[in-house]
Amino acid sequence: MIQGHDYLSLGMNPSPTDSELTVLFSGEGQTQGLHRMGPAIHDYYLIHTVLGGKGEFLIRDKKYTCDIGDTFIIFPGELFSYQADEFLPWHYIWVAFIGHGVADLMDTLDVSPDQPIISACLNPKIRSYYKQLYSCFNSNHPPALSNLEAGGWVRLLLQQFGLAQQQLEDINPTLDSSIDRVIKQAVQYLTLQFTQPISIEHMSNHLGYHRSHLCKLFRQATGFSPMQYLLKIRMQRAELLLATPMTIDQVASSVGYSDALYFSKKFRKWRGQSPSEYKNALRVISER
Repeated sequence: MIQGHDYLSLGMNPSPTDSELTVLFSGEGQTQGLHRMGPAIHDYYLIHTVLGGKGEFLIRDKKYTCDIGDTFIIFPGELFSYQADEFLPWHYIWVAFIGHGVADLMDTLDVSPDQPIISACLNPKIRSYYKQLYSCFNSNHPPALSNLEAGGWVRLLLQQFGLAQQQLEDINPTLDSSIDRVIKQAVQYLTLQFTQPISIEHMSNHLGYHRSHLCKLFRQATGFSPMQYLLKIRMQRAELLLATPMTIDQVASSVGYSDALYFSKKFRKWRGQSPSEYKNALRVISER
């Protein structure tokens, strides 16, 4: 057992180069409760993606809660700290890299020390790219080829993060500048309460709007009805949870369904696979 971790797997670059993008190390770990790093400053970029559990990330005096599917980014020269939850500590994967072209890549993703979080982005490709990253330095390839391979996996990983950012913008267009305050409240309500039984009538009453009027405003603002938006939130979260050891029943109850069979029908319609088929497909990919 590594200090602060119940499990840790790490791949180190033995011969880093001075280039546009150079991977330094990558790995995966299961932290212990309240495991903490920092306050500290790194001279490289370090990206963590959460596979399970939760915790808090602090940078520029702003605190972020990160759980399954969230990615937090440490920037060189920036004071940071992070700490795992006491009872549900993080299981995460990470990659560290440097290079004179990295700042432009971060700009492309629209992330910065003031916006260091990529939310709810975890799919089979991302898990596979991370696994390839921390495996390539444990191979017998010449260092130059390992560097080339690792840089390619990082670019593919960043591309997936960029797609996730774009999808969030498409779902939630210009909320901060042009959508009426009540719609932002409705979006927040659904996002925070999706694990609970939700009716549009109750939400409308809570926000003080007539049901039909709220639904019309919501569709105009987001392109979805409130129930469609709720389904999307639940199914995307279910995809993340199915990548963990949780059972189908546990996943169903965690995303607001008391009936696992009803959840399975909804998920099959959403994904084209049953929850168990999706879970098995993820397992096959992770074992490659």
